[in-house]
Amino acid sequence: MAVTGDETESATTGGMSGYQMSSPASGLSQVMDSSPDSLPSPQLLAEEASRKRELRLMKNRTAAKLYRRRKRDYVLGLETRITSIEDQNQKLKEELDNLKKLCSLGCSNHSSTLDAAI
Repeated sequence: MAVTGDETESATTGGMSGYQMSSPASGLSQVMDSSPDSLPSPQLLAEEASRKRELRLMKNRTAAKLYRRRKRDYVLGLETRITSIEDQNQKLKEELDNLKKLCSLGCSNHSSTLDAAI
């Protein structure tokens, strides 16, 4: 099953309540309490392992979804920052060009008045 960042929280948790998700060892303790003199059957141990695996997968999906969201927000922030810096750079280039033109006009006018004075 492909996992995208668009799943809802209920799809991520598989319809389990938060309490069920926060107590992964509760199933094993119930198995152990049912027959204190004997060991749990291999089938019960396999079911418990399967439940733990499903819980781990659900937690992993949730963590992956959160990571993708944080990464997307980070990249959007960088893109916004790039746009702002590019705009600032363009304005500074235009200001530099204007100052160069002003300086070249001022310098040429200044040299012509010096030549006239000599």
